[in-house]
Amino acid sequence: MTPEEARALAVRAHRALAAAGQSDLVWGHAAVRDPGGRGVWTKAPGWGFAEVDDDRTQLVSFDAEVLEGEGAPHKECHIHLEILRRNPALHASVHTHAQAAVAFAALGTPLLPISHEGALFGGADVPRFTLTGRLVRTPALGAALAETLGDAPAALLPKHGLVAAGATVQAAVMHAVLLDRACQVQLAAMAAGPVRVWSDAAEAAAKRTECWPPAQLDAGFDHLARKDV
Repeated sequence: MTPEEARALAVRAHRALAAAGQSDLVWGHAAVRDPGGRGVWTKAPGWGFAEVDDDRTQLVSFDAEVLEGEGAPHKECHIHLEILRRNPALHASVHTHAQAAVAFAALGTPLLPISHEGALFGGADVPRFTLTGRLVRTPALGAALAETLGDAPAALLPKHGLVAAGATVQAAVMHAVLLDRACQVQLAAMAAGPVRVWSDAAEAAAKRTECWPPAQLDAGFDHLARKDV
């Protein structure tokens, strides 16, 4: 992959998130690891997901310095810098303020595998970053968030939003989309009454393998990209 291709993938990631309904005016961001190891490609501050193009991107170093692009880096760039610094196998990360995820996180209720989306976590509750509900503005907070995420596909930030990561841009975006959809499904079920049926750990783990292999994550991402077009 070239730096130009990484930048193009960063543009596609933001626009796919917009197509998935995860926009929050001009807030939130995705990041793609620079193939040369210089940092991450992400959107410049002040733009909504659907507005991102090549001229509205930045290359931000692991020291949080803008190497290419205009303006200062995002205040929360340390989310991406520390997640990708911690795990070299990850190539992209996402942070959004998806509304269903924010609402669900406020309940303090375990996320259950009551849907295909819920099975993404293999029957285990989603990690939750509870150190602060404020902005993740420092390397220390970014590193703590990266530790909370661990090897999970995504995590909730109660009072804030969600983070997701993946070995590909497609996976990172879809992990964010699927977490929000899982929260939305469980919120709807809980509004109708007590949740009585969900997959056990073994079935949930099997469903994670069956439903969410890389090819299916790619297919979901491509669908969102077509919606943007």
